[in-house]
Amino acid sequence: MIENTKECKICHKLLSADYEGDVCPHCQEEDLFMRVKDYIRSNVVNEYMVADHFQISIKKVRNWIKEGRIEYVEKDTQIVGTKCQRCGKPVSFGTLCPDCMRLMNYNNKKIQLTPDFKSQEDDRMRFLE
Repeated sequence: MIENTKECKICHKLLSADYEGDVCPHCQEEDLFMRVKDYIRSNVVNEYMVADHFQISIKKVRNWIKEGRIEYVEKDTQIVGTKCQRCGKPVSFGTLCPDCMRLMNYNNKKIQLTPDFKSQEDDRMRFLE
């Protein structure tokens, strides 16, 4: 090991010797997320209850919802202030409602990434004048 460093107990990433604790910030975040996930699975809660129980910001919980890492399971439950970025409907996770997600996926399948006018001449190198 390099002088003046120590390792994270979980991922073995190098940490400075003056870093307090034995686990890196990334591993701490993942541990917190796993505990939140287990808590959500065993309790009927909303984002405010999760934030209060774990003493974390509501913003952190909402970011996990926007990332699609956690979501509401009740059909009529919506996240306060979280709306589809495309149409404005309330969403239960992520940034797009299911209708817009389907539409975006359908449109992406129709887009052709490579032109279909390939000819033998297109494959050759050219000089710009």
